[in-house]
Amino acid sequence: MSLGTKVRLARLFSHPSGNLFGGAVDHFVGYGDVRKGGLADLPGALARVMVGKPDYVSIQPGTARHLWPQYAGKASLVIQAGCFTPDDRISELIATPEDAVRAGADALAVAIPVRGATEGKYIRWLTDSVNAAARYGMPVVAHIYPRDFTDGAKIVFTPDEIAYAARIGYESGVDVIKIGYTGDFESFRETVRTCPVPVVIAGGPKTDTLLGALQQTADAIRAGARGAVVGRNLWGHGDPEKAAIAFRGVIHDGLSAQHALAKSGA
Repeated sequence: MSLGTKVRLARLFSHPSGNLFGGAVDHFVGYGDVRKGGLADLPGALARVMVGKPDYVSIQPGTARHLWPQYAGKASLVIQAGCFTPDDRISELIATPEDAVRAGADALAVAIPVRGATEGKYIRWLTDSVNAAARYGMPVVAHIYPRDFTDGAKIVFTPDEIAYAARIGYESGVDVIKIGYTGDFESFRETVRTCPVPVVIAGGPKTDTLLGALQQTADAIRAGARGAVVGRNLWGHGDPEKAAIAFRGVIHDGLSAQHALAKSGA
């Protein structure tokens, strides 16, 4: 690992807890109807996330160009390169490590789905990005989503599939792996234990309650995860600042989900 990669990773995990609290505003084409929901106002969504003082934010390169200058220095910037829909209607790699360098980013995120007939292409996205990033000392954060095609194309979080996603990540040489939490503590702990790079969890589908999302995060950290990158459960919450306080309490202060929720006032 080069000095540049080590320095940038240190910035991502700079909190004294050693964990990472990230915000994701990088859903782009996979989000659906852009007139509804928490991302209907993209500048507003990013502003709401930044109020929560995340350690890093992952956004698309175009969003960064237009919106990030006012937030520079307030969090680490991670450029999202992956652009896909689970059914492969859209499937493009839209940023390179060089793009991330030009943007002043601390990492390149590459979101990929796995399983299905097109899996090999996505793994190539990841390995090519890792090889190119090495020339710039740019860490690669893999966001890996297993799919099931039994009834359409759906993202799944079963223990076997999440373990498979983690394996794809570290065998591709990435520096950080973002995967969903399985909901099964023992299986997730074994997946993290056998993974030689830091694992953080995806915020996942918006939960019915903030407490549910916090409990999921607390369980994952207890199982060995090094933090969480939260999207819908942050910008989709009625009070993102209070939600962020609660997530920080779980991720950085080691609070229980119930204690963190009560402390936040959410």
